[in-house]
Amino acid sequence: MKRIFLFLATNIAVMLVLSIVLSVLGVDRFITQAGLNLPMLMVFSLIVGFAGSIFSLLISKWMAKRSTGGRVIESPTNSTELWLISTVEKLARRAEITMPEVAIYEGEANAFATGAFKNSALVAVSTGLLESMNKEEIEAVLAHEIAHVANGDMVTMMLIQGFVNTFVVFLSRVIGYAVDRALSRGDNNSGPGIGYMITVIVAQIVLGIGASVIVAWFSRHREFRADAGSAKLLGSAEPMVRALQRLAGMTPNALPQSMASMGISDKPGFMALFSTHPPMEQRIAALRGQR
Repeated sequence: MKRIFLFLATNIAVMLVLSIVLSVLGVDRFITQAGLNLPMLMVFSLIVGFAGSIFSLLISKWMAKRSTGGRVIESPTNSTELWLISTVEKLARRAEITMPEVAIYEGEANAFATGAFKNSALVAVSTGLLESMNKEEIEAVLAHEIAHVANGDMVTMMLIQGFVNTFVVFLSRVIGYAVDRALSRGDNNSGPGIGYMITVIVAQIVLGIGASVIVAWFSRHREFRADAGSAKLLGSAEPMVRALQRLAGMTPNALPQSMASMGISDKPGFMALFSTHPPMEQRIAALRGQR
């Protein structure tokens, strides 16, 4: 629940702050005494909608390392690190992508992939995952993350988030303008009033929550593809099935929200609409259906 709240708050806050800053700078002069300038509004909405998601993508690797305390393996210091590097290298070669950075971080069982580009990504695994799974299961999880990278899922999710943000910004201002006109009884000689600003903020929050449901749905769909990608890279669905069964009996470590959708697992509950991952039983059933 806390992670979902932080996700919604962060996304909505980014849009609100950008909207206010651009308004103060006079960029949003699309509202004039003559009415609503829809073409200018769309340009404004695109800027606000994509700015936050693009910026988040570009700093995603840096944020991942800082927020998890992950240590990138530069030179393997033990057999586990050597095995991790060689396994990721083998999977990356099969997926025809550049070898990503590999990191280990302290925490309960989880793993994630991030990065702005598929040929400069980061794959990180927790100490809990390394301690609780055998090598076959860990390899399946690594293949799942490599599949995320090969599928370009980081960029895809950025684009989806940017598009829904754009429509949230656009529609909130159309609604705000309509309410403001109604409150001013059609007086076109006055500019937008307090009714406009309040309505825009409220509409942006409400629409932002709805947009998060859409983004989460796309994320869940993408998880099935990454599971299938793991099976393809390994030549069998069984290792991934066993890894998911193992995870189903654990409580995965909560990842920072910027990496949550690229993790191997989360635990959907009554807020399942906002979950970035499908239930384990659905993922296992989908994999078994491929055999």
